[in-house]
Amino acid sequence: MAKPMKEKFVKQKIIKWLRSKGWGLNLEVGEKRDHGVDIRVRNNKYGRWYLIETKGEGKTRSTSENSFVVSLGQIITRMNVGEAGYYYGLGLPDTIAKIAVGRIPWQVAKKLQLRILSVDKTGRVQEITSKDLKKKQSQKEDALLIETRWQEPLPPYSEIRQELKKKRRLK
Repeated sequence: MAKPMKEKFVKQKIIKWLRSKGWGLNLEVGEKRDHGVDIRVRNNKYGRWYLIETKGEGKTRSTSENSFVVSLGQIITRMNVGEAGYYYGLGLPDTIAKIAVGRIPWQVAKKLQLRILSVDKTGRVQEITSKDLKKKQSQKEDALLIETRWQEPLPPYSEIRQELKKKRRLK
């Protein structure tokens, strides 16, 4: 089994990615024992802030799941409710980011300006926004709808297509 990804690696790769995307003013990086977010940075051009809570990978799926839940709780308790100009992020190894994508409703991410920063083993960072979550979660719902329908006698394909179109219009 591969070694779990450390929080320090996640943090370093996200900082590098942020700088490449125009974030770098007033960069503050917290250490593991510090109180507050792990990364706080201001955009170079705009007055927007990005506050990010990072976590490393656990040795088991349950510890990884726990890392996600803890990071979500930590970032939520640090949110400036009602204040514009803030993005919030969860900086997670890609294995934990997959859990977050499946568990955070896109509507909540949109309302809270919450993004998921997924870091893979090579150090590549992917920012997952509420729009990305909506797309992924809609695809999952469509797949579940088709799977459920397959357990019954299979209706004509045109009926399934109509149902999917109707569902997408309602969103």
